[in-house]
Amino acid sequence: MRIDTRLAERLKKVNPSSTLAITSKAKKLKSEGVDVVSFAAGEPDFDTPDFIKDAAIEAIKVGFTKYTPTTGIPELKSAIVEKFKNDNSLAYSPSQIVVSCGAKHSIFNSVFALINKGEEVLVPSPYWVSYPEMVRLAEGIPRFIPTLAENNFKITLKDLEKYITAKTKILILNSPSNPTGCVYTIEELKKIAKVCVEHKVFVISDEIYEKIIFDNLKHVSIAGLSKEIYDLTITVNGLSKSHSMTGWRIGYLAGPQDVIDAISKIQDHSTSNPTSIAQKAAVAALKAGDEFSKNMCREFQKRRDYAVQRLAGIKKLTYIKPEGAFYIFCGISKTKLTSSVFAGRLLDEMAVAVIPGDGFGRDDYMRISFATSMDQLKKGLDKMEVWVNKL
Repeated sequence: MRIDTRLAERLKKVNPSSTLAITSKAKKLKSEGVDVVSFAAGEPDFDTPDFIKDAAIEAIKVGFTKYTPTTGIPELKSAIVEKFKNDNSLAYSPSQIVVSCGAKHSIFNSVFALINKGEEVLVPSPYWVSYPEMVRLAEGIPRFIPTLAENNFKITLKDLEKYITAKTKILILNSPSNPTGCVYTIEELKKIAKVCVEHKVFVISDEIYEKIIFDNLKHVSIAGLSKEIYDLTITVNGLSKSHSMTGWRIGYLAGPQDVIDAISKIQDHSTSNPTSIAQKAAVAALKAGDEFSKNMCREFQKRRDYAVQRLAGIKKLTYIKPEGAFYIFCGISKTKLTSSVFAGRLLDEMAVAVIPGDGFGRDDYMRISFATSMDQLKKGLDKMEVWVNKL
């Protein structure tokens, strides 16, 4: 039989990242000399701490530049075990840990390890742009659970029970959330856990923004709520947000041993180990404690407070005050523009970059990142206010 298609059929269902597209355009304009204010970034604007850099430099100097075990060096896996124990009250053994090339890679591996063709993954909407595309690449079906602004964009027990079917295999949970900044309480997570256990639904708990949480709220890991949900949960985290190490590409996950063994196989035959040097840097980061993360979080809270104060004065925009992460999800329906038109015109006409909400499942919203300096935040919001008020 002749094969006529050049590319895999599964790719026809996959959309490019709107986040990366607008960020790329903003960077191009900047390189051409345009004074762009970017609210697009999904990464802290803080530099990686020197003690982490020093650990990487030392690794290079001593020649720690070869292959490591696929799932990570023992020293790093032990540090991750301690982190889960101390921060999340989760007991994992080193054999239950996989270190990957970023939290995104960890989620991708988890989806591939669990999903068969045609099985469904519940994705609360708004969602991070890559979740449904990962599911589609695994030939699964993303099943979106719409959420409401009045519920802080969080799924309710009623929502979850309504959308579970016989084909449901996974629920992807993201708290604190990108793009909405919502944070699930322990009471809300207990209800979600109960339903998932009853229906034997796995949970991929994306906790990458765990250290960026405001107003003295407490992060809760769903895997710690019972033995039953622990056995169904893959807990994902990493160092990109907590230690401003986005380019180092170190993420990690923990979960039931059979799932971990499957993920290890996938990584054996795809990337193999994460960068050896970055792993040594990650050990230094995890062993140093939370001082850097806490200082960064305090600064982000100041920026959030300033940004929402300013947005309150722009009558054609609506928002929910984020409880974590470094994003504000803004409603733009009063402008009568689609999110891509809104973002495109704002960038072209005012040199301010935001991310259109259509990639997050809401074309009537756009995302602002306040992972930028207070000066840039003020400048960009000044421009946005003038532009929106003229619409």
